[in-house]
Amino acid sequence: MTQPNPPQFRPEWERYSGVLRNLVMGNAFLAFALEMAMLVFVAWWALALDDALWTRLLIAVAAVGGLIVLWGAFASPKARVPLPTAGTVAVKAVAFGSGAAALWGLGLPAAAIAFAVLAAANTAVTTYVRRDRAA
Repeated sequence: MTQPNPPQFRPEWERYSGVLRNLVMGNAFLAFALEMAMLVFVAWWALALDDALWTRLLIAVAAVGGLIVLWGAFASPKARVPLPTAGTVAVKAVAFGSGAAALWGLGLPAAAIAFAVLAAANTAVTTYVRRDRAA
């Protein structure tokens, strides 16, 4: 017999119904897409550097690996080191900011601004949806 997931590991959309549930699920999907895009943008930036191939590969692996560790440890819903809301938002700002900076460094300022705005809006919605309802 399996036990249900503890409340802290349930998806946030389980608390909602109807159209609102679909919007929360869509926001969660967008969050995942933004996280993956952030990693791709940082790798793309590193591989576009004007260095030897082995150096670019090393920088790409280190930068993407660092972001993955940072996100998994502090920003994911199942973070190993749970932070207060402000700390989680700060970690997300640094991570998404690196994706925007990578786009800017690639010479795509409009895309960098669009990514940053979309990531900020998504983080705001996610933070609101995950707020503690007891407060």
